[in-house]
Amino acid sequence: MKLTSLVTSVAMLGLVTVGNVAPYTFTPSIGIVASAAEGPSVQEKISLITKNKGQIGGGDQLRRFFYGDLEPLGVQAGGAGMVVNLYNKANNVTFSYCATYDVVVAVRKGRITAFPASEVK
Repeated sequence: MKLTSLVTSVAMLGLVTVGNVAPYTFTPSIGIVASAAEGPSVQEKISLITKNKGQIGGGDQLRRFFYGDLEPLGVQAGGAGMVVNLYNKANNVTFSYCATYDVVVAVRKGRITAFPASEVK
């Protein structure tokens, strides 16, 4: 009889401890949520893409920053064969993107249908 009451007491203590800790464990703190919502401004994003142009993976950065906001304007010779000029209407910026190497090769303010050949080589 004593063993049964001891096991019951330990089980009850365990349930109370787990029941008290669990809600606090899975609730994110306000500080974490607020810092996750903050990110670079649009100008900082464009500056970062401009700084990283010509580096492999720049296209991934472009897609991540402007997902769904890029309009293709045209294709021209350059990069590793052909590049696509993508226009962001909200910020009035055109990016020239080489899909072969996943790089942004040129960035310019305004709606540019064809960059100079020296810029997209």
